[in-house]
Amino acid sequence: MLINLGLILIGFFLLLKGGDYLVDGAVAIAQRAKLSPMVIGLTIVGFGTSAPELLVSIQAALNSSPGIAIGNVVGSNIANIALILGMTAIVAICPASKQTLRTDMPFMLLSGVAFVAVALSGSISRIAGFCGFTMLIVYVVWQIRQSRQNNNNSDDNNATPMPLWKALIMVFGSFAALVFGADWLVDGARNIAQQLGVSERIIGLTIVAIGTSLPELFASAMAARKGETDMAIGNVIGSYTFNILSVVGLSATICPIEHTADGFLFDYVLMISLGLLLWLFLRTKYILERWEGIVLLLIYILYIVKLIVF
Repeated sequence: MLINLGLILIGFFLLLKGGDYLVDGAVAIAQRAKLSPMVIGLTIVGFGTSAPELLVSIQAALNSSPGIAIGNVVGSNIANIALILGMTAIVAICPASKQTLRTDMPFMLLSGVAFVAVALSGSISRIAGFCGFTMLIVYVVWQIRQSRQNNNNSDDNNATPMPLWKALIMVFGSFAALVFGADWLVDGARNIAQQLGVSERIIGLTIVAIGTSLPELFASAMAARKGETDMAIGNVIGSYTFNILSVVGLSATICPIEHTADGFLFDYVLMISLGLLLWLFLRTKYILERWEGIVLLLIYILYIVKLIVF
């Protein structure tokens, strides 16, 4: 028990420092590459912070543990919106651009609906997984091209960004800290939960999902604290999309995932509903206000209570 608690504390420290340095490095790369913080959040930060979900789900698929593989992704997406954006909005009001509402969020919701439709069939085949991953690559390439075109006319020379080599070291070092930190924290929490006799589905939807979402939480919280709220929104949207199209896509491409619909109907509905609720919140004033963050956080608390009690 003491070893597991030690893993949790060390993991928490690595997550805290990794999220801090990741934002600084990502902002510098955005300035150098003439990309908006939103696109950096959608791509580099969003994908990098989703690495734990990718590793966990691939391993679970190979070990024939669909409950962990799917519960990890669905639970992480629920946590991304309700827990992470909820807490981030409480720290700082999060704005969203019209471009985000026109393209990024509809694509996020489309990927979620497509995933649920395939999952409810009872299996996710290699072809479905490969198609999802291909969609993601096309989307990312389009996002980068659009961002560079929009930023060509804006020359921000007021501040000299840090050298590219230093920014890259900070980003990749931060990813390593986030991945190892999340892994050690999850291992400690999962070992304690298994000793208490918690089921695989509950572990996947709660401990593993929250643990693998901790990089997004700390990256988004640090981004909000540093005033990079565009990056915080982009991080969550990017992670949600990446979790479905890449994490599930690559996992299914490597090893088809069977029996994915068992017991997950409520979780699927909540995942899609939270995406729609976030879209409605952002459409009102193009910002996510503190009271809306509180609503999202309360939904997540009630969801966790439901999982544990019922």
